[in-house]
Amino acid sequence: MRVISLKILKDFYTVHPDSEQSLKAWLNEAQQAAWKDPAEIKAQYSSASILKSRRVVFNIKGNAYRLVVAIAYQYGAIYIKFIGTHTEYDKIDVNSVEME
Repeated sequence: MRVISLKILKDFYTVHPDSEQSLKAWLNEAQQAAWKDPAEIKAQYSSASILKSRRVVFNIKGNAYRLVVAIAYQYGAIYIKFIGTHTEYDKIDVNSVEME
């Protein structure tokens, strides 16, 4: 899968260095994946939350951080929609949030 907006992840782990290894591990796994549907994601990440509008929430670093992505399965692309702390995540509308 192609992950769009890698800079967002890099900027985040620059500010939150304790998330760097977990984000890099997720990124490596996501780039090697060829997910065709949400069931394939759940098979790999049982703690992932599958939402409407092709969105998926991944727990990063033992759920200290949340990563919200939208996946275009037909194009093999993952779009970063949000990365933040669990507290920041609780304040957003996960179904409509967009990175600025």
